[in-house]
Amino acid sequence: MLSGLYAAASSVTLNLGGGLNKPSTSILVLLAVTVLAVAPSMLILLTGFTRIVIVFGLTRNALGLGTTPPNQVIAGLALFLSLFIMAPTLNQMNKVALQPYLHGQETATQAYRAAEVPLKTWLLKQTGKDELAVTTNIDGEHPKTPADTSLAALIPAFLLSQLKSAFTIGFVIFIPFLIIDLVVSATLMSMGVVMLPPTLVSLPFKLLLFVLVNGWVLITHSLVVSFH
Repeated sequence: MLSGLYAAASSVTLNLGGGLNKPSTSILVLLAVTVLAVAPSMLILLTGFTRIVIVFGLTRNALGLGTTPPNQVIAGLALFLSLFIMAPTLNQMNKVALQPYLHGQETATQAYRAAEVPLKTWLLKQTGKDELAVTTNIDGEHPKTPADTSLAALIPAFLLSQLKSAFTIGFVIFIPFLIIDLVVSATLMSMGVVMLPPTLVSLPFKLLLFVLVNGWVLITHSLVVSFH
């Protein structure tokens, strides 16, 4: 009788170990809470949010508008544009990593390795060689190919590249508004009007120019194209 029970227990053990099990509800809840906790940092570090929000902020400063549009509007627009730009990468990560893990086809480690591939591919496309060389040298890495770079070295290089691109685009945006400020200032000086601030006079002209060229749409289109 004991031998029969032992044989039955052995068969049960073999059946349970024959394949990967789906993650339990508690594991999924813990995973969801973790993702929500680190979501703000991931949004800033791993998407185009940094470039977009800086360009919009520089555009507001170039127009001479202190708090218009407000920070909430700029951050919200940058958020949805970042999600729109990252949609193909997120869909691929969901297809090759998240769904296989939820259906018990991959372990957590396998899912993480699978999700790294599309994410690294996107980050490397947006990262300059100089920035990547700096971070890999600091980290002491000597990867044979850029794809072999660890995320610890790739993410800082990506952020440095985003800052460089954002300030480059911001410089280009500043030029026409700076010209308007110079023209208005020279005109007021030639007329002897010294008590009226030039920025107050140039603001309507800058707004008019921005509206005529459909500035927000133009800048948004340029930002989206810059990621491709």
